[in-house]
Amino acid sequence: MRSLALSAVLLLCAALSAANAGSSAPPGEVEIPSGSVILHAQLYKPPGAGPFPIVIALHGCGGLSGHSESVLPRYRDWAEELVKDGKAVLLPDSYGSRGLGPQCRVKERHITGRRDRVADIIAARKWLAQQAWAMPDRVSLLGWGSGASAMLWAVRPQLPDHVEPDFRSAIAFYPDCRASSGLGWSARVPTLILIGGKDDVYSPPACRQMIEGARGRSALTRIVIYPGAYHDFDRVNLPVHALAGTDAGTPERGHVGSDPEARANAQKLVAEWLAR
Repeated sequence: MRSLALSAVLLLCAALSAANAGSSAPPGEVEIPSGSVILHAQLYKPPGAGPFPIVIALHGCGGLSGHSESVLPRYRDWAEELVKDGKAVLLPDSYGSRGLGPQCRVKERHITGRRDRVADIIAARKWLAQQAWAMPDRVSLLGWGSGASAMLWAVRPQLPDHVEPDFRSAIAFYPDCRASSGLGWSARVPTLILIGGKDDVYSPPACRQMIEGARGRSALTRIVIYPGAYHDFDRVNLPVHALAGTDAGTPERGHVGSDPEARANAQKLVAEWLAR
């Protein structure tokens, strides 16, 4: 009987250990000086002391957090996937740090991608340069929507205030390319754009024009357009639907929704791009 009881206890401990190993540790909050603002950010790290490759992940216009969540599921899912691949993920909260809520439908913007959010990116990069667990030559950018649009400004050759070594690479999920495509955009670092062919929130043709215009005078750039996918295609279990109402956390127009096939391919491409 004692032997059976001991075996049962050992099996229970093994099961609990396996469950804990399969679950991700919650993120830790860090504070980063960014001009006159203290930038609050959520940090996901693999176990151990590092040093780790880093991904600075940039939320969209709906913000980083929800009513009861420090990180919305879309960003948490990606962060956990990247941590499994051995990367640390830093998610700066550009809106909450300034006392702002979602900005998707705000007419008079209190924060701009070209100035404020780029400043947050540079501040996060400088903070990482001081962390012993961070690999200074393996810091990449990943952004969604308006965060991806800000990222496009941050990787331009004209950016005067960037840290060396520079970002390793950059990945933009469905950015608004309309402004950049008309300004002769190019990139200092390898940049990948992923967007749905049916994205009617922003403009796939503008992104294609921007990438094609950068050829021959830019670091490596690539665009992948998923023919049947809409905006937010990488979210999990989000039925495709037309945007309606006045929710400041969603864009004003168009459709959003998951595309499992496009998401799976994007996960593969993101892993390959970050491994460059």
